[in-house]
Amino acid sequence: MPKKLRNIVLVDDNETTSFLNNRLLNRLGVADTIHTFTQAEPAYEFLWGASRGGEAIPELVFVDLKMPGIDGFEFLRMYDRLPADIKQQTVLTVLTTSMHAADTARVAQYEGVEYLAKPLTEEKMQKLLEKRF
Repeated sequence: MPKKLRNIVLVDDNETTSFLNNRLLNRLGVADTIHTFTQAEPAYEFLWGASRGGEAIPELVFVDLKMPGIDGFEFLRMYDRLPADIKQQTVLTVLTTSMHAADTARVAQYEGVEYLAKPLTEEKMQKLLEKRF
């Protein structure tokens, strides 16, 4: 595997999926810290909110598209409004079961955002790390 990341964030309302992804990432040893959120709003606040402490901005964020409340598309819109220098610090990756053409086209509007189909696997993670890090 390529370099080890400082922080990875998982945003998915399905706790089983988050558990399995967390377990995979820990087994692969790809990050020092993995943060898990079941809702997009607290994840966004943790990542880029005004109350952000001294913690390092995560280098990789996985977000699901279909979630109650703020869904992945709204999360992408909020992310897209961030200053370019902030966005450059994080690779945002949509991790979803949806392979619907309309969803992939909507995500493709956001420059630099990766799109992966669930489940997250060692091979997908390795390709993403090689491509972006």
